[in-house]
Amino acid sequence: MTQRFAIGPRETATLNTSGIREHFLISTIFTPGEIELTYTHYDRMIVGGAQPTGAALTLPCPESLKANFFLERRELGALNVGGAGTITVDGTVYELGNQDCLYVGMGSKEVAFASVDAAQPAKFYLLSAPAHAVHPTTRRTQAEATPVEMGARETANERTIYKYIYQEGIQSCQLVMGLTQLKVGSVWNTMPSHTHDRRMEAYLYFNLPQGQRVLHLLGEPTETRPLWVSNEQAILSPPWSIHTGCGSSHYAFIWGMAGENREYTDMDAVPLDALR
Repeated sequence: MTQRFAIGPRETATLNTSGIREHFLISTIFTPGEIELTYTHYDRMIVGGAQPTGAALTLPCPESLKANFFLERRELGALNVGGAGTITVDGTVYELGNQDCLYVGMGSKEVAFASVDAAQPAKFYLLSAPAHAVHPTTRRTQAEATPVEMGARETANERTIYKYIYQEGIQSCQLVMGLTQLKVGSVWNTMPSHTHDRRMEAYLYFNLPQGQRVLHLLGEPTETRPLWVSNEQAILSPPWSIHTGCGSSHYAFIWGMAGENREYTDMDAVPLDALR
C-alpha cells in the first residue's frame, strides 16, 4: 500500500505538471490478479482496485494500518466497472454485475474478490474510510440506485448520476459513493464546479474510449491547475479544491467522499466567472 500526504493550496499553486501528477493522480488502479491500495491523508481515505483473474483475491491488512484485519476500524465501498464478479464477506457471497455496488461494514474479517469469467474479469473499485459504528453489509445494483438527471445538451454536460452509499441510500459512517455517466455529445462533468470544505473526494474515470482523455481541473477556484487523465485512473481532490473535467469524448466516473457528513447536496458552488 502506497501513501499520499496531504498538501495545501499554497504549496499546490507552486507545483509543475509532474508535481501535480505526483500528489493528485493515482495512475494504476487495476492490475490483473492483484489488489492495489493507496492510503491518502485526506480524511484517511484508502483508494484502490481489485482485478481477480484466476484465484480469488483476499483483501489484505497492510502493516501500516496497525490493525488485526483491514476492516477492524474501517468501512468499505466496492463498485464493479468490469465483468460479472462476486465479493465474499465472512462466508456470504454477493454477486455484482457491471456498475453494481457493495458496502461492507466495519468488523467484517474476511473479504474476497472473484471474477465469474477470468476472460472478462471483474474490476472492483475500492474506497475505504475510518468507521465508528457497524452498518450492515449491503448490495445495491445500478437498477436500484437513485438516478438523477442533470445538465443539458446545450451546455455539453447532460448526465445521469447514480447514488449508492449516501444519506438516503445505503447507510455508512462517513463514506459516500456513486457514479456519473455522461450522455453522448456531453463532455463536462461537475460544471458549474464546487468545493466542499467538509470532506475530500476521489474520482475514478472509466468507460473512456481508447486514445481519449479527460482534462481534469483542480486547485482553488482562483488558482486552477490542469491534469490530463487516462481511462481507469483516479484523482484525489482535497476539501479546498474544485474538481471538474472535460473529456475528448463522453465517459463515466465514480465519485466517493469522506468527511463531516453524508449529504450528497452539501457543496459550495463556484460561479463560472470566479474561475481563474
